[in-house]
Amino acid sequence: MKNWYENLLLQYPFLKFLGSKYTLVFLFFTVWMLFLDNQSYLDQRILNKQIDELEDNKTYYKEEIAKDEQSIKKLKNPGQTERYAREKYYMKRDSEDIYIIEFEKDKIKDSIEKAKR
Repeated sequence: MKNWYENLLLQYPFLKFLGSKYTLVFLFFTVWMLFLDNQSYLDQRILNKQIDELEDNKTYYKEEIAKDEQSIKKLKNPGQTERYAREKYYMKRDSEDIYIIEFEKDKIKDSIEKAKR
């Protein structure tokens, strides 16, 4: 039995290095830390991807907040408030009539967007 092991070591000298107790402990520790531990490399990759997504969301929302702040500044002007109400909510004065004209292309785009949802 020992002769078989010695022949194998003579044919493949790198097995002597791999058979060392230090190498085996190091390999076990590496496998444990990469795959089996609670703070494994795979878990850290998933968490880093989530952090990147959240940072992207953060920048998006900051941009949206800046746009909304600009809109609020514009709406402090009474003329802009009236304009916004007329365009967005179709409000009118008592003596006015409003006619809403919809184009066929807009209807097609709206129906396509609804179908995607």
